[in-house]
Amino acid sequence: MSKKATKTIHTHTSESLFGKENYIFMIAGIAVIALGMLLMAGGKSSDAGVFDQKEVYSTTRITIAPILILAGLALEVVAIFRKPKKA
Repeated sequence: MSKKATKTIHTHTSESLFGKENYIFMIAGIAVIALGMLLMAGGKSSDAGVFDQKEVYSTTRITIAPILILAGLALEVVAIFRKPKKA
């Protein structure tokens, strides 16, 4: 008595983990983080031998730049956890 071998063919569809919208949020988050880093770095001083307290401790460097960096990180979290829309 011979047994017929039955083969089951499984096909796997490769779905992308992230959708187009997720990648847009990721790129926007990276851009906001980069902007925050550039603002925190600031420009060069006119005289390297003189310490300018107003330039180093400006509102842009110690308040706005860190807020932008945190906002960029929040955008990255949103981009990762957002479910892609089904087409």
